[in-house]
Amino acid sequence: MPDHAAVPATISRPRLAVLCLSESLGGLELNSLKFAAWMQARGWDVTFVAPPASPLAGLAAQWFVPLAPLRAQRGFRLPAAARALGRELEQRRVEVLIITQNKDLGLATLAKLLVKGRLHLIYQQHMQLGLAKRDWFHTLRFRLLDAWLSPLPSLARQVTEKTRFAPSRVHVVPLGLLVEQFSASPVPRDVARRALNLPAEGPLLGILGRLDDGKGQDFVLEALHQLRTTTAHPARLLIMGELTRNEGDAYLHRLRELVVRLDLQEQVFFRDFQPDPVTFYQAIDVFVLASTSETYGMVTLEAMAAGVPIVASATGGTVDLVQDGQTGLLYPLGDVAACVRQLRQCLEQAEPTRQRVARARQEVQRYSHHQQCALTEVVIDSIVAPDSAPR
Repeated sequence: MPDHAAVPATISRPRLAVLCLSESLGGLELNSLKFAAWMQARGWDVTFVAPPASPLAGLAAQWFVPLAPLRAQRGFRLPAAARALGRELEQRRVEVLIITQNKDLGLATLAKLLVKGRLHLIYQQHMQLGLAKRDWFHTLRFRLLDAWLSPLPSLARQVTEKTRFAPSRVHVVPLGLLVEQFSASPVPRDVARRALNLPAEGPLLGILGRLDDGKGQDFVLEALHQLRTTTAHPARLLIMGELTRNEGDAYLHRLRELVVRLDLQEQVFFRDFQPDPVTFYQAIDVFVLASTSETYGMVTLEAMAAGVPIVASATGGTVDLVQDGQTGLLYPLGDVAACVRQLRQCLEQAEPTRQRVARARQEVQRYSHHQQCALTEVVIDSIVAPDSAPR
């Protein structure tokens, strides 16, 4: 849950809205809502735009973030949805709309065209760009953005390389983490394991994230099997996460079948996703990241803040977040044997592991939610005229 310690507003500020029309509840969605709550706590008038009756809408109500319900629409229904969004923003006198999903950019830019008055658009990037987007269609769409926030320098470079968006409007703003949530008053390991109905004794690996082929839970099962069969190590594994909504449960069935095939029924524990993951980190001994391409591993930062050793695949933004050998251990993507070697280092070499954890806890301060909010405020101030705040 976000920190709601409010900072009184001492100046007139433009009203904000954060747009995330996802029906799922994963890292991107939670980060979007947490950001809205943090900005609200700093004195901003914030509205969160999300689908009605969605997990995000439910959490927004719990966290006392004002909600504007809107369903995602595509194709011929997009103009009507854009008009509805524009009316909602006008009624709430919103001047700055922050978009956190790439797939919502079409709706947001069309709403800007339809709104009569001032509406500034900021894209808060959470995912890699993938293919180049230098064609006329994307160029025109991106021109309607007033600012682009990339969480890592490497992602900011992608924007200038793969789009025609003005480099002067690209800003590096790391996605924030409530560091204090993970570092203050840690839960004793036996209490955390009891809360999750896990064995009290023995080393425990953990992987947290959406149950999806791209997250690599199957790879970690293979690594656990090799760790146990080649070295007789007694490690077990905790898998926590939820299914991707509207995509069925085929991958979960694959995982369970793999557990049986590898004879790991007594060593692997599946647990449902929890919005507050602190108990997960306090229960495990090593955090494993096996994503095929993790843009910005918030779970990696959480593990750093919680003081849990990290073994991660060297892909995507992870190579920016984790300094190999200094704040965690990396292995080549898909290399089970290399992953097992790094796991053994964490589990069997106590002092080097302790030193990496200590350095990681220092490094993660750079990704505090206070930093994200402060840097975003600077960007908002740069694009909104001083006299534009509503009276």
